[in-house]
Amino acid sequence: MAELASLAAVVEAVLAVAGEPVTIEALLAVVGEGVDRAQVEAAIELLRRRHEQEGSGLQVESVGGGWRLATRPEHEGALREYLGYRSRARLSQAAFETLAIVAYRQPITLPEINFLRGVNSAGVVRTLVERKLVAAAGRKQVVGTPLLYRTTKEFLVHFGLPDLAALPTPEEAEQVSGDGTSEA
Repeated sequence: MAELASLAAVVEAVLAVAGEPVTIEALLAVVGEGVDRAQVEAAIELLRRRHEQEGSGLQVESVGGGWRLATRPEHEGALREYLGYRSRARLSQAAFETLAIVAYRQPITLPEINFLRGVNSAGVVRTLVERKLVAAAGRKQVVGTPLLYRTTKEFLVHFGLPDLAALPTPEEAEQVSGDGTSEA
């Protein structure tokens, strides 16, 4: 058990200083020989349980194909106050709509996005590319060879998703947004 605790301490230290999610493969490269994937996964699970305890301001979460140590969402207000953030740069409704279309239909072209939204979305797509939430993913082999767009790893990290399979179904998203009709 002391060996697992020691391994968990190393993993926690790496997650604490990493600027982005850390893959299990990267952790294996750091912890040295004689440690296998199952042991690293057990160390991560130990950290997750430890940080889930009531009173911990941190959590270990799986995002963007890796693991990171992050603050709990319920402490956002206090952290913003401490760090002096006035307001968070939020996405516009148009940006959210476009991002949802790209996330669920990727890879997708700008003309296809325009058709689905019913408006020209070139400016919104440009903003999403600048914010690194969307990236070009080649060209569609049709007349004009328009660019294809897809979401990025930064998209997964920004929204706290381990992978695209974790996206809510359109029905679940509709229920959360309150746009769906439900009988009481």
